[in-house]
Amino acid sequence: MFPHVIKARHIKEHRVWLVFDDGLEGELDLKGDLRGPVFEPLRTTDEFARFKLDEKSGTLVWPNGADIAPEFLHNRLAMAVAAVE
Repeated sequence: MFPHVIKARHIKEHRVWLVFDDGLEGELDLKGDLRGPVFEPLRTTDEFARFKLDEKSGTLVWPNGADIAPEFLHNRLAMAVAAVE
């Protein structure tokens, strides 16, 4: 089973609060992950903050067509949470 984001909110800059369907939740800074042409426009905070939660795919999507795989977000968040514990 693939993880799905069920809630997401912009915190500031390139930071988001994510809640996954398996209960994992927390803050994630995605600035360093915005590489490549489709992510270039998202390097500005205003464009980054325009994401929406696509409930069908269970991940974040942007108006320019960019998205980030939910399993990538889940793995990054799990590592971030583990580093704090």
